[in-house]
Parts: sequence; C-alpha cells; structure tokens
Amino acid sequence: ELENQLTTKSKTLDELKQSLASNGSAEQAPEAQSLRIAELCEMKDSIVNQVAQLKGSMQSILEQWRAYDEIYAEVSLMTTRYLYCIDQCKPSGEEASLEALKKQVKTLQ
Repeated sequence: ELENQLTTKSKTLDELKQSLASNGSAEQAPEAQSLRIAELCEMKDSIVNQVAQLKGSMQSILEQWRAYDEIYAEVSLMTTRYLYCIDQCKPSGEEASLEALKKQVKTLQ
C-alpha cells in the first residue's frame, strides 16, 4: 500500500516538474519552486529507501516466524509422544512381574 502511494506521489511530482518547466509561475519565482520540488523528490527517495528496508526486514521476520512455527509444531508433537510414552511406562496396579513388563514392551513397540 505504501509503495502504491509512493508511486502516485512520484507521478504527481513528475507532473509538477513538467508543469514548472513549461509554464513557470506568477506567484513564486520558478527557482524557488524548482528547489522545493527537488527537496520533495529527495524526501520521496528517502522514504522509498526506508520502505524498501522495512519490506526487507518484514520479509526476514516473516521467514523467522515461519521457521518458529515449524519448529514449535515439531517440538509439540515430540512432547506429546514423550508424554504418551511416559504414561504407557507407568506400572499398572499389578506387581511388576516379568510377564507384565514384557506386555508393556510389546505395547510400546
């Protein structure tokens, strides 16, 4: 959106330059207008550079969030698996006999 607004403002500045070059002004000396338009162009260029930097930073942040989301999902899945395994490894109310342990091993496998 900012880029579109800057494009529109650039066109307006170009039109002002062309108008100044062809017509001049009765209210102000053309030199003063030319200086003001030049200042506006410099300010616009500075803003364009800042927007480009901001866009790059935002892209980088977006990529970092995507990586975070992927890693978070993976860690969440692993945590769920470990909790399940721990729950399955708890001895039941029975005594820990060899047969009960073998049954738990088969269940875990």
